Amino acid sequence: MKNWIWLAVMLPSAVLAQDIGRPATTGAPGTPETHSVEQADARLAQVKKDREAVEAEFNASEALCYDKFFVNSCIDKAKEQRRLRLAELRAVEVEANYFKRRNAVEARDRELEDRAQKDAAEAAYNAAHPKPPKVDPASKPAPKPAAVSVQQRQAEHDAREQARVAQEASDAPKRAAKAAQFERKKAESEKRQAEVKAKMAEKEEKKRRAAEAQKAEAAKAEAAAKAAASKKP
Repeated sequence: MKNWIWLAVMLPSAVLAQDIGRPATTGAPGTPETHSVEQADARLAQVKKDREAVEAEFNASEALCYDKFFVNSCIDKAKEQRRLRLAELRAVEVEANYFKRRNAVEARDRELEDRAQKDAAEAAYNAAHPKPPKVDPASKPAPKPAAVSVQQRQAEHDAREQARVAQEASDAPKRAAKAAQFERKKAESEKRQAEVKAKMAEKEEKKRRAAEAQKAEAAKAEAAAKAAASKKP
């Protein structure tokens, strides 16, 4: 499959290298032949400079023609010289660009060919050395637990019981201290509650006595007022 894809890519590239984009002036007399990308770049840069020089020369010649008697004839000759010179530069430019395109296509063809060869070699190696199928770890059966004897279970139970007893013995002082602290706090709380109740009872007793004394004073004042009223004529 990869070979068919490679052929499909390589055939258009070969046609492009041979026919498409080939300049009409390639091989024409006076057109230098390009042999490297660096040379092509240098010639294209020189063509740009020469074009500017040709335009500058034409402008200068055209300005001089206006001082001559046959102005139009002089300008036509200047235009013809410019046309011929630009045509020569265009031929150099076309040939250099064609070389760069052809070189890029050939480089791409070589790269595709190398890639196709590597793919074919890899496919041949994989066919000769097939990889073993991967096994899903989840599909592996879980190992069966080893059988436990009655003696072993009894020994484990005894060990757990001994550890529990030892832990309780170790925690006994802590539990006793907590119990004593709880009883002490309970006694202190009961003592405070008794003191509060005694103070409240004492306060209530004082209020009661004050109320009785106030009543007695009121009754005494009322009796004195009545006695004074009875003595009046």
